[in-house]
Amino acid sequence: MKHTTLRDLDVSRIGLGAMGMSFGYTGAGSDDAESIRTIHRALELGVTFLDTAEVYGPYANEELVGKALKGRRDQAVVATKFGMISHTGRGPGRLDSSPASIRTAVDGSLKRLGTDNIDLYYQHRVDPDTPIEDTVGVLAELVQQGKIRHIGLSEAGPDTIRRAHAVHPVTAVQSEYSLWTRDVEERVLPVLRELGIGFVPYSPLGHGFLTGAIRSPEEFDDTDWRKTSPRFMGENFQRNLALADEVRAIAADVGATPAQIALAWLLAKGEHIAPIPGTKRVARVEENIASDGIELTAEQLAELDSLPPAAGEDHNEEQMRMIQR
Repeated sequence: MKHTTLRDLDVSRIGLGAMGMSFGYTGAGSDDAESIRTIHRALELGVTFLDTAEVYGPYANEELVGKALKGRRDQAVVATKFGMISHTGRGPGRLDSSPASIRTAVDGSLKRLGTDNIDLYYQHRVDPDTPIEDTVGVLAELVQQGKIRHIGLSEAGPDTIRRAHAVHPVTAVQSEYSLWTRDVEERVLPVLRELGIGFVPYSPLGHGFLTGAIRSPEEFDDTDWRKTSPRFMGENFQRNLALADEVRAIAADVGATPAQIALAWLLAKGEHIAPIPGTKRVARVEENIASDGIELTAEQLAELDSLPPAAGEDHNEEQMRMIQR
């Protein structure tokens, strides 16, 4: 497994997103033993970068990752997130990145993860009620205290990134980025390159859609958040099947799977990029990691770049309001 750096944090070029093991997708939380085997297999194959958050469950996913890393903590760079849960009484559904909430959140995450420090601690979404300078100020204190090593932002816009970085260096920004979600290319990626901040694409496989395995929204149970995503609904879903089929055709020419092609395309976008495809199955983590060895030609990259945009927004209206703020 090749490595890259997110600013000065060394990570495997491909990470592992743990959310779906416990939360958000059909079958989440149904087989913790297989999820732990998946984490262990990822570590065996050279993955060092694991991603979770307190809100996944809530709390269950951090506990799962902590259990999987017992006796193996030194093999992993652990990233988690705060801010989607208020610890100061703002109420359910309210973002909270106030200093008091962060101090409570970090101690809870440390306990659940079974560690005395978090390698990369992200603000999960920008809190409109707390100045980013106040949020990063308390994160800088946590760095000094040794509770966290690096500061990250998730789905932050350019101005927020600049203001945060002026208070304390930001190591990484995490946003959705894939063949069917390319919003960050124009506004966010140029700022990250200018400031020397690493980039972590989440959902690099389009929430599973780009694998070509999803052929009907009827495959999702009622706990699956994709039921609220416009891209997975009605005519949008049918139109997007054509995009998945084009990726499949290119994969067949290369002799790889669609998932591997989608990840290889991302890895070709430059240095200091570490996607975190999520899975709860050993076979899928093995498939994803194999994409590290795929080199796409200039013609294949151009063909992928020219694929039509996905039909429909990738999140519902409430979630879209929290993105790139």
